[in-house]
Parts: sequence; C-alpha cells; structure tokens
Amino acid sequence: MSLDKANPTALPTKMGRPKAILFLVITATLWSSGGLLIKSVHANPLAIAGVRSAIAAVLMLLVLGKPKITGSWAQIGGSVSYAATVILFVAATKYTTAANAILLQYTAPIYIAFLGTWLLHEKTKPSDWLTIIIVIIGMVLFFLDHLSTKGIFGNTLGVLSGISFAFLHIFMRMQKDGSPWESAFLGNILTAVVGLPFLFQSWPNATGWFYLSILGTVQLGVSYILYAKAIKHATALEAVLILILEPILNPVWVFLFLGEAPGPWALVGGIIVLAAITLRNVLAALPTLSSSPSPTSKGG
Repeated sequence: MSLDKANPTALPTKMGRPKAILFLVITATLWSSGGLLIKSVHANPLAIAGVRSAIAAVLMLLVLGKPKITGSWAQIGGSVSYAATVILFVAATKYTTAANAILLQYTAPIYIAFLGTWLLHEKTKPSDWLTIIIVIIGMVLFFLDHLSTKGIFGNTLGVLSGISFAFLHIFMRMQKDGSPWESAFLGNILTAVVGLPFLFQSWPNATGWFYLSILGTVQLGVSYILYAKAIKHATALEAVLILILEPILNPVWVFLFLGEAPGPWALVGGIIVLAAITLRNVLAALPTLSSSPSPTSKGG
C-alpha cells in the first residue's frame, strides 16, 4: 500500500501502530551508530553537526518532496529543538565519552513525563512511571562500567541535549495530525547554517568525509524520515522509551568493530532496560489487540 501523496509522512491507518513500532526500532538502530561514527571524524564538533545535517536536509528534500512551511509554534519549536539536540549531542560525544553523552541524552523520558501532561495532555500512567524508574536503574547499571567524573563540560552538554531531545519529541507529537517531518528538515537547515562555517577550521580527511556521508544519509537522514512517520502513531513517551534501544545497541557496535566487550553491569542493565520496554509495550498493545477485528474477519 502506497503512502498518501498529499501527506508523505502519513501511514495507512490500519497498519499505523505496527509500522510505527517497526520504524522506531529501525530509527534507534540507525541512531546507535552515531557515537562510533562521530568519534571517527577528526573535526570540530559543530562542523560535524553542520555537514551531517546539510546532507540529511538534501536527502529529506529528495525523498519527501517540497516541505510545507506553516510557521506554527509546534513546527518552529520542533526545528529549534531538533537543531539543539543534534548539535549538543555531537559536541557532548566529542567532549566526554560516547556512553556518557548517550546516557545523559536519554534522560528525556523524565522531562517528557512532566511536560507531556502539560503540553500534550497525554496522561502519564502509573505503569509509565514504573517503566521510567526501571529504565533509569537499568541504564545506570548499563553504563556503570564507563561513567567518569571527567569531562564536566561534555556532561553538561549531554544534560542539555536530554532536555532538547524531550522537547523535540513533544513538538513532533503536537504535529501528529499534520506533517511533522518539516521540523526535522528545518532543524537540519538551522544546524547546517550554524555548523558549516566551522568546517574551514578543521577540514576532515577522506576517511572523515566517508563517515560524514554515512552520518548524513543513513544515520540521520533516513532515520529521521522514519521517525517523522512513526511519531504520528505513537505517544511521545512511548516513542522515546522504544528509542532507548539506541544506547543499548551503541556498545554492541563498539564491540563488533573495536572488540570492546561490555562489562557484567552493562549486560545486566541492558537486560533490565529491554525487558521493561518490551513489557510496557506489550501491555499497552493488549487493549488495542483485543478490540481489533480478527485476521479472518473482513475489514471495512
């Protein structure tokens, strides 16, 4: 079934939730390669963010077509939050460990739990609070082997990226009845404007440009196209909890490409986080599944 041509981010209603979950899982997997790739590029963090976003913006324009710029509060807020998130995360990854940067960014569910009720009128259930607590415990255990008191500046940037990441989810969710991908597109343009001038201070080598091309096309461009589609069919809190798969997968790529094995606490934390996310989404899906027509019945 093809996508709605009038709205390139629309998903078929009947398959909206399953596709949204799948797209969020793919998004998290693509995002998880960011730390390894960013560390591999020897250039100014702002330059890395600028080049990556410039490539992603071009890809979005080619794939999704002409953007609808409405200038709405949600669209502008989403674009600013997006730019802040990608810039702060790249800088945090450069100034502190990749584990610290991604852990601090994924404190976003805490802020969403407080802000979502106020801005989105999405009630935070007791099961959501329990999931958040379990996830935080699991993430602390997951990165306990790598946490360090060094890099205070980088850690501060990581905290700020978590706050902007929360606002990004909220502003994107505000546009669930519209076309949220324009916020990511405008955010990439804004990031490119801010970051590209720094490129001339630290020009990457050929290998660096190769990694930048992957960062721009696959790790950022494709992932946010999928994210913009998925956020229309998932709550902000649900989306960010699924995307916590990103910091779980990040050390896996480090192990595969650098041979660095996670410690025992990391393994325990990963199991806890995965179990909490899986259980929460299974329980949330049960009412929907019970009210849906059986596979053998004929839909409308």
